[in-house]
Amino acid sequence: SYRIHMIIAETTAQPAHCSTMTSSPTESNKIMSPDDITKAKSEIYDDEDEFEDAVEERPNEADDNGNFEVTAEEISVIRAELACEFPDDYTYLSESYIKSVASKPYSKDLSKRRPLEYSTEKLSQVLQWRQEEGISQLLDLIRLTLGPENSPEALADPEKMVKAKAVATALNTASQYWHGFTKDGKPIFWVRTNRKFWYPDVDAELKALIILTDAGIRSMPQGTTEFVVVSDSTSPPPPNPSYMIGMLKGLVKGYPDRLGLLMSAPVSSIIQFVMKLLLPLMPGRLSSKVLLYDMDRMVSKLEEILPNGKDDIPTFFGGPANHDEFYPEEGYAKYQGKGSLKFDYFGMVERLEAARDEWIASEIKK
Repeated sequence: SYRIHMIIAETTAQPAHCSTMTSSPTESNKIMSPDDITKAKSEIYDDEDEFEDAVEERPNEADDNGNFEVTAEEISVIRAELACEFPDDYTYLSESYIKSVASKPYSKDLSKRRPLEYSTEKLSQVLQWRQEEGISQLLDLIRLTLGPENSPEALADPEKMVKAKAVATALNTASQYWHGFTKDGKPIFWVRTNRKFWYPDVDAELKALIILTDAGIRSMPQGTTEFVVVSDSTSPPPPNPSYMIGMLKGLVKGYPDRLGLLMSAPVSSIIQFVMKLLLPLMPGRLSSKVLLYDMDRMVSKLEEILPNGKDDIPTFFGGPANHDEFYPEEGYAKYQGKGSLKFDYFGMVERLEAARDEWIASEIKK
């Protein structure tokens, strides 16, 4: 296996050329310049401290996971601050998540926990980002695409219907979805890069990603705060810097400390190119959770983390589990409603909640 910084170290000796891809947009044909990196960082991070919040070492006073103790009283203080500033939205943040964010080591002094003020500000930025992005209204787009284009709701707001159709188009590829949990109760987000558009509608793709991410978080067992991403990176599309920066911005500002692990296989020249674009923009705490594997190593890791081992490995990694039964490409979709959405979003949520309940029941029996 390779951590992504190891991959980059091996590939930076020579520049990435267009010949590493069949075809690509002009903006993808070069590594980002120092000015591009600085500009991107300013979009993603409010200050340098936020980027430097990149601890990989475990402080002496922390637990085995590198986290410090946070008392119930301290959690209450943070919740009270957030409730004053965001009275309608603060309940989105569970106590477990608040504790997870507040328990991390402080980048300026690795022997100490993040100050309460720092953690409160970080969580405040999450809620502020959600307001600015209009996250609470995104599910309305899904509901709008369930009906025909001449429905009263669609005719009443044509501009909203256009956005809804674009999000539906992004979801209909079934290039990303939630399915199942890890042995330790983290929901798994599967990415199938060969299904992604070469020239995507970036805004619609990011909205679709947010809608899906929120669905996974809502389905987490109590006490779980992280998710796992598994990517089948066979035949990925050319890298799109605008999408990648937007994705990273969402992960940093909207979902800090949510990514528990990201595993990707196989390692192609395009994936290496993507990592060369993203690595200068990623805090070490985040980049250390991204692992690039060959196919054999991926199968081995999946067997370790999936509840039923080999039996849960999907067909696209050589296993018996047929994800296409639930998440086929659009032309084979069983869900064919009156509207433009063919991806079975609500079925995905129901299956994920059922898998969560099954995991909880198995934990109770232990």
